Amino acid sequence: MSAPGHDGGAGSGAGTGVAVDDGVEFPVPADGEVWAVGAVVLDPDGKAFAQRRGPHRRLFPDCWDIVGGHVEPGESLLDALGREIEEETGWRLRRVRRLFGITTWTGDDGAGTRHEADCLVEVDGDLRRPALEWAKHTAYDWFGPGDLPRLKENRAPGEYLIHDLIAKALRDHPAES
Repeated sequence: MSAPGHDGGAGSGAGTGVAVDDGVEFPVPADGEVWAVGAVVLDPDGKAFAQRRGPHRRLFPDCWDIVGGHVEPGESLLDALGREIEEETGWRLRRVRRLFGITTWTGDDGAGTRHEADCLVEVDGDLRRPALEWAKHTAYDWFGPGDLPRLKENRAPGEYLIHDLIAKALRDHPAES
């Protein structure tokens, strides 16, 4: 990780009302760093939520994506995670179960290098009726193990971050029988 320190140590939701499981520690962005957060949400059947980005989006047009987005200056990663989940789905972040890791990537939008913290989360709200930002997203679906190839649609070989995150979430937390 390139950012020193941690935000809301293990088990801490630091004033947010969000439970954070033991061992989950968020990095603190350093000055000048651009950060994003992502959330993998599983339904009671163990399927993962993804939404399709609109065809006119600058980054990753017409690709499947997890819930998430940019971290505002001065905003903690945990606060950004909660804000993005609510803005993009209407759901409320209840618990952060796991930090999958930090990915560093560069988009083709000229914003430079980004650091992305992706988490497995639990939310409150009607999972059957996400309040999508329809101007930004054109569809949503729930993905099980057999649906994973669809997550590679409109992605170049080797650009499978979303596929890989959801596959990992499904492997680590299979549906209960």
